[in-house]
Amino acid sequence: MRDIATIEEPVPALELSREEIEELTGEVRALATKRGAVILAHNYQVPEIQDLADFVGDSLGLSRQAAATDAELIVFCGVHFMAETASVLAPEKTVLIPDLEAGSSLAESITANELRNWKQRYPEAVVVMYVNTSAEVKAETDYCCTSANGVQVVEHVRAEHGEDVQILWPGHVAGHLCRADHRQADDRVAGRVPRARRDHSG
Repeated sequence: MRDIATIEEPVPALELSREEIEELTGEVRALATKRGAVILAHNYQVPEIQDLADFVGDSLGLSRQAAATDAELIVFCGVHFMAETASVLAPEKTVLIPDLEAGSSLAESITANELRNWKQRYPEAVVVMYVNTSAEVKAETDYCCTSANGVQVVEHVRAEHGEDVQILWPGHVAGHLCRADHRQADDRVAGRVPRARRDHSG
């Protein structure tokens, strides 16, 4: 994966006139119609890409759109894990991503090998991961959550497995959920997770 853009080194942007943008938009839409494709664009895409897309939204919402659409060809304007998630939810469909090297720092913060090693150390633990992970990591995961529903997912895990269940999660997941309960969490450890209160703030 290539490095994430920074303020000092932003991703190069093409300077196109309005007429050129309209011409390219028409070509893309015509090709999508010819191929029977649906175009999904993440909220972070530039306005020109969002304007030509069939659906715009967050990563999980777009993946659900991919699963719900009748189109057999999906063009996902986002990063790699998003296209993978769409493919997991819609395995019978072809999912294309314009740039195979479009990565996510959050998705790259944990590998499947790391997770497998953690599971060996804590075989009784339940694994909770963000949806912002690779398909390989998801395959090793018991529950996927988002920042909006993470607290509810942890409460569900406790209800299903008991209050003393060990929950295995990376630091960025633990940090968010424990901040919701005003507690501290150790980075990248498995252990008894503090009781989380419900948080519907999204």
